[in-house]
Amino acid sequence: MSTQPAPRSFTVLSSLKWPAIAIGILAVVGGVVGYLVSGVSGLVSGLLGAAMWLVFLALTSISIQVATRATKDDPGSPLFFGIVLGSWVLKLVLFVVLSIWLRAQPWLDPTVFFVTVIIAVVGSLVFDVIAFQRARVPYVGDVELPRTVDDDAPDGAR
Repeated sequence: MSTQPAPRSFTVLSSLKWPAIAIGILAVVGGVVGYLVSGVSGLVSGLLGAAMWLVFLALTSISIQVATRATKDDPGSPLFFGIVLGSWVLKLVLFVVLSIWLRAQPWLDPTVFFVTVIIAVVGSLVFDVIAFQRARVPYVGDVELPRTVDDDAPDGAR
């Protein structure tokens, strides 16, 4: 059995399993409901809303991997935060530009698209909260825990 820790990229990729399943479910449900409500434009709108979640999730994952490699596995580095926050700003700008451009498209049902994007945002927040709760980040560093007291040891050896 190896004592080597798992590569960080494996950890990031394995954390994308459940969100990827949720995106697939949202694409199917959003596409079917969109088609039933508004025909082909509803189908496209539902699929596009799920695709936007996929793109933004991928951008976050890629930015964390790039930042980890750029800082040589030091998540406390200002460069790490700069890369990740820069990707968030890029996602915000991309979302605003896409929303403005898509608003004027005749082939898009804005209601189906809006509902799908809102469900995607809520789903993304749920997965972020779960990841935050499961994170094991120490509160303090370089602390030596007390040793257990050996009952057989003399009083001065405790």
